[in-house]
Amino acid sequence: MSRRAAILLLTLALTACSGRALNWDPESYVVAEGDTLYSIAFRYGLDYRELARRNGIGSDFLIYPGQRLQLHGEAVARNAPPAATTARTPAPRVGMPPASTRPASAPTPSPFTWRWPADGEVVRSFGGDDSTSKGLEIRGTRAADVRAAAPGRVVYAGSGLRGYGRLIILKHDETFISAYAFNRRLLVEEGDDVAAGEQIAEMGQGPDETPLLHFEIRVDGHAVDPMRYLPAR
Repeated sequence: MSRRAAILLLTLALTACSGRALNWDPESYVVAEGDTLYSIAFRYGLDYRELARRNGIGSDFLIYPGQRLQLHGEAVARNAPPAATTARTPAPRVGMPPASTRPASAPTPSPFTWRWPADGEVVRSFGGDDSTSKGLEIRGTRAADVRAAAPGRVVYAGSGLRGYGRLIILKHDETFISAYAFNRRLLVEEGDDVAAGEQIAEMGQGPDETPLLHFEIRVDGHAVDPMRYLPAR
């Protein structure tokens, strides 16, 4: 075999291996300091309730660093935290695989009225099966108000999910959560209750270094088109 042919075969093999790695979906996840059950479920596009059930986690949703969570498959027996470790609920430290999307059927009814999370132009729409666009991107001005789109509780506030910058996740009820990414400054903490329209952050910069808010709504862990719920403007 010629040297050129050998190099070509090696390149193809490495490319194939790389493709499998990029599409790899892990079966389990080890909880890191600062993680919450909600942030882990958000990262992997899962329903936090199903993730809790699968791992025998109670209604308090407490997890602890070092705990191994099963992401897929049947439920497992509940694991007690080590005696020397304090259990806690409230960010992953590595990249996030694409979230699953809900089929484009009739939207799940919402018990509350949604509001726009920021002023500005929508420069990118929900992509459906396009794994790179799980929400809306709204271009505004640096440090502009980022507001809660519906009443809820802060279940994550931090910068541990790569690709989202400073991120806030709100739990609105047992079905709906929303996410607000690329913030300049966070004005709320985990556990805070917020009202619809309340400022929760200041707008920061997106990957292209322009003022931007990335906004998502998820239903039972699945990303859905926010335009189905936001009012016309």
